[in-house]
Amino acid sequence: MHRLWLIFAQAVTISVAGLFAFHALQPLWPTAPHAPAARPAPLAQDATLPPLAPAADDSASGGHRHAAQQAMPSVVHIYTSQEVRTPRNPLLDDPFFRHFFGDREQMRTQRRQGLGSGVIVSSDGYILTNNHVIADADDIEVSTQDGHKYKARIVGGDPDSDLAVVRIDPAAGSQLPSVVFAPAESLRIGDVVLAIGNPFGVGQTVTHGIVSALGRSHLGINTFENFIQTDAAINPGNSGGALVDARGHLVGINTAIYSQSGGSMGIGFAIPVSLAKTIMEQIIQTGTVTRGWIGVEVQEITAELAESFHLPDTRGALIAGVMRGGPADLAGIRPGDVLLAVAGVRITDSQNMLEQVARQTPGEKTVLQIRRGNQEATVEVSIARRPRPRGR
Repeated sequence: MHRLWLIFAQAVTISVAGLFAFHALQPLWPTAPHAPAARPAPLAQDATLPPLAPAADDSASGGHRHAAQQAMPSVVHIYTSQEVRTPRNPLLDDPFFRHFFGDREQMRTQRRQGLGSGVIVSSDGYILTNNHVIADADDIEVSTQDGHKYKARIVGGDPDSDLAVVRIDPAAGSQLPSVVFAPAESLRIGDVVLAIGNPFGVGQTVTHGIVSALGRSHLGINTFENFIQTDAAINPGNSGGALVDARGHLVGINTAIYSQSGGSMGIGFAIPVSLAKTIMEQIIQTGTVTRGWIGVEVQEITAELAESFHLPDTRGALIAGVMRGGPADLAGIRPGDVLLAVAGVRITDSQNMLEQVARQTPGEKTVLQIRRGNQEATVEVSIARRPRPRGR
């Protein structure tokens, strides 16, 4: 038995060795020559090449050259600087170090630089941008597409919507190229848009994408939010730049990005032109924005809260707090009430409630519909002017 096993093992070993040698030497074996490739037949004497197709139209080929050329001259670069005072090194408080370095100023100053973009909205020099681009700036310089540079001054800003207007003075007799506003509410999900700005300070840049969503809110970016979401690349430095449609008309002001790396991740947000135009007109006319205010703190009504307060549904905004002596307090509104309507307009959530109250005219009276317990009632409130955010 042992002898048979040895013979079997030797046979297997010889077979494996032969198979290995076959595969190793096969590439070296001579092969039959390949047949020559067929050559194309020569053209007959009277044959002619087919005519070249005419160049495709820019719009038909999916290009956006016209839209970019239409809007780019109205988009500017904004450079800001601010003098900030920083505390001195704490080591200088030590007598040992002060012996060698002497007494120095408690604070030292340095210049902080910033950059962003803006959109020329009138030929006489008004420029729309983001408030955070120019906030607290001591010096603002605007550079246009043709390379001209201008000193700019702030006309006004609105931190609640993050919009601001600055102005430059064009040369005598010249007019600046201004953007064309798209009709309000003309944008739809899936529409192609271009983002134009100065990302990272590299110079004017155009990126394109589509409208991913409309009416984005509850993002914690601004007090009043109604954003266009787009996947057009928006990066630091694009803030305040133009978001335009396929005709080159302004549909939004690029404002923010969602990013975990600091760069574009395909989720950018722009303020729609309908809101931007309203804010811009108020700033140009009065230098500020006036909104209504009733002095309440509101909270979203979740399913759990609705069950806890024995509410029939989650519609409306829950009054979580009332400012003492404010308009709502004087009207008898209490924490725990649910605000259902403002001036006859139904309230869907807390963000919608803020927007509806803000639209009311300060100094006038407005009727609010509330639910208290199982009862609904109407309350007349004198609208006050919304206070300016602290530290802004």
